[in-house]
Amino acid sequence: MSTRLQKLQRLLAPQTIAVAGGNVAAEVIRQCQKIGFKGQIWPVNPKYTEMEGLTCYPSIDALPGAPDATFVAVPRDPTVDIIAALARRGAAGAVCYASGFAEVDDDGAALQKKLVDASGDMALVGPNCYGVLNYLDGSALWPDRQGGKRVDRGVALITQSGNIGLNITMQRRNLPIAYMIAVGNKAKTDLHEYIDALLQDTRVTAIGLHIEGLSDINAFSEVAQRALEKGIPLVALKMGSSDIGAQLTASHTSSLAGSDTLYDALFERMGIARVYDVAELVETLKLLHACGKFDGTNVMAMMCSGGDASMVADIGQACELGFPKFSDISRTELSELLGPMVPLNNPLDYQTYIWGDEPALTRCFNSVMKTPADASVLVLDYPHSTDSSIEGWDEVVRAYIESHRVHGKPSIVVSTLPELMPADVAEQLLAKGIAPMQGLREALFAMRAAAIIGKRAKQVKSVQPVARVRGSIQSDSSSLDEPSAKAALAAHGLPVPPSRQVTSIGQAQDAANTLGYPVVIKVVGADLLHKTELGGVKLNLTSAAQVAQAVTELQPIAQQFLVEKMVPGALAELIVGVTRDAQFGLSLTVGAGGILVELMRDSVTFLLPASREEILDGIRQLKCFKLLDGYRGKPKADLNAIVAAIEAIISYADAEGDRLQELDVNPLMVMADGAVAVDALIRLA
Repeated sequence: MSTRLQKLQRLLAPQTIAVAGGNVAAEVIRQCQKIGFKGQIWPVNPKYTEMEGLTCYPSIDALPGAPDATFVAVPRDPTVDIIAALARRGAAGAVCYASGFAEVDDDGAALQKKLVDASGDMALVGPNCYGVLNYLDGSALWPDRQGGKRVDRGVALITQSGNIGLNITMQRRNLPIAYMIAVGNKAKTDLHEYIDALLQDTRVTAIGLHIEGLSDINAFSEVAQRALEKGIPLVALKMGSSDIGAQLTASHTSSLAGSDTLYDALFERMGIARVYDVAELVETLKLLHACGKFDGTNVMAMMCSGGDASMVADIGQACELGFPKFSDISRTELSELLGPMVPLNNPLDYQTYIWGDEPALTRCFNSVMKTPADASVLVLDYPHSTDSSIEGWDEVVRAYIESHRVHGKPSIVVSTLPELMPADVAEQLLAKGIAPMQGLREALFAMRAAAIIGKRAKQVKSVQPVARVRGSIQSDSSSLDEPSAKAALAAHGLPVPPSRQVTSIGQAQDAANTLGYPVVIKVVGADLLHKTELGGVKLNLTSAAQVAQAVTELQPIAQQFLVEKMVPGALAELIVGVTRDAQFGLSLTVGAGGILVELMRDSVTFLLPASREEILDGIRQLKCFKLLDGYRGKPKADLNAIVAAIEAIISYADAEGDRLQELDVNPLMVMADGAVAVDALIRLA
């Protein structure tokens, strides 16, 4: 373990805490006392001799020792001096509360650099952040009230927003929180380092991330791979999106692969569940804490309401969950128990005939769970009541707990609205390993997320980290003409049609006769990137006279022409492109090609390197895959040839990784016995 990681761990779970500042520092002390911190707290302020009943020291140099963690709550300029003093004392790490650094202007950025330089080998949280809460060991490097409570095990959250972190500690959704880390500007310690430190704590059951942006995609993917190997699920709430098409506009691919698409590709590759709001984040983490990842998406659902059954079916289908039919043994037992008036469907409305009858409810739930599935769900909404026990509802919970004990599969109790799950019931369910989910849509979404993580966990041995970024976006790049681009790709194994480059009608006719009809003629020029839109392509020419007429019509556009053998028997057209992003480097996009690129927007994006299995899986996700899979009796496309063509393009991209700006093969003509690139665009720095 590196020294830097060791110091970060000391900061996250300190035994000694120093607190520098005035009123905010006093609040940190109060929060430490509230959470039950058992170590020593050393206030630092030259104006006081005592703070919150503790001896106050005039300076960092006057402290009785080097603190494990320090909360620095002074203005931005003195913050740098205090961090330097802590580094000289050999302190492990510090939280920098002050704002006014790189988030504001160039002067702030320069001051942030001074802060990092002054910190030496210390761990540094922030600046411009709230800090760290540890509900496992009881420490609160936190400048405000917070709503969490001590736990023996739970989820960790890392957020780039202090307010989001604060609000999550106030949640009443019964999520056991082990750590809350609000990281602010991430001047020195990035998300992947916090994840790495948390992975060392066996009490952490899952890790939630609020992400505004990542600065090192490769390092993040490497630690995500370690999390996958350790079986610690990651859940990401990624905010914001942008379009790299604003920077790279020449190729069609650039309009498909925006940076948010690249984050999706990153999360899918590394088995990270993406959520879209705080409620989904909290509920997904709670499910993973209680049940862990799922083996699949098949669900057995139970409720005593036809309306709830319909909602579960509709929302579950939208979340790509499956609801298998009852097995013969389940159907027989349920029919005997519930009688002929209850339709035996999944989701099951078991109705109210057995309400309050705990043995009958237990038999019902046991029978349902005998049908093979990846999880079971019980929808149950408690009424508002001041009674210590609610007649009927508690019997349902006890019956479900007993059925879960017998069958052992992941089990969930869902209230359709968050407030309809009493806290004591949620605690009872969590203690038995059952997820108390609050909100029907969030619960079903979380189940899909658990299945996504489970799927990737099964493939963990083939999961690769994302490649380090090579090269950069260059505004002074230049394009190859089509023949040059095709020749470059053909050298890496990409099939291209036979062709000849010509400058006159006679040469074009000779080339067509040599190649054999039918042919296509295209204008050639490095600045002629979208030839179809310019009217620079003539297709399906079958005679010398048609060739002459075509060249005559094209001469006002260009002086050079490409005569190419037409590709017969195409089942579909694909686009395969490579684009460059400042954060992610080169990425690959495959989709429906030809003139339908922007119209259909049917594509998948891969980060590099991409394995053969990833490429095949992505192709099968395309809507146009039906055309490749023998649509309406047509032959099936040669998937091996498609993958080989894509691998050839990746090979070229790897060879030119330092200077390739973008690459477009559109279309890649797909046949039953091959795949051929009939047009290509390449831009190089």
